[in-house]
Amino acid sequence: MFVGRVIGQVWATHKVADLEGKRLLVIDPLPAAHGSPDPSAPMVKPVVAADPLGARVGQRVLVAFGKAARVASWGGDGDYALEAAIVGLVDELEVPGAPSSWQDGEDEAC
Repeated sequence: MFVGRVIGQVWATHKVADLEGKRLLVIDPLPAAHGSPDPSAPMVKPVVAADPLGARVGQRVLVAFGKAARVASWGGDGDYALEAAIVGLVDELEVPGAPSSWQDGEDEAC
């Protein structure tokens, strides 16, 4: 899982049936925190994630990958054609040494 900020939305008129009616958002992961084990490790950016919670552009979110994302998003056996999903809307984030932009609430300018 990772914490990121919603930076946009994806519209696709042709997609697999599992994704019909599902909102897809573009998430920019927050950068590695100061003092993380390997701050130079590559990070996939941006990530497209299904959104069952109604996140808004500029909002910080918690994103899960794989089966955890599929089960948490729509329940059942998690047999859906998606790899990432928003599983939480972040109200507050406290990471010592992190940039001040992490601590800010929603960024209305996004």
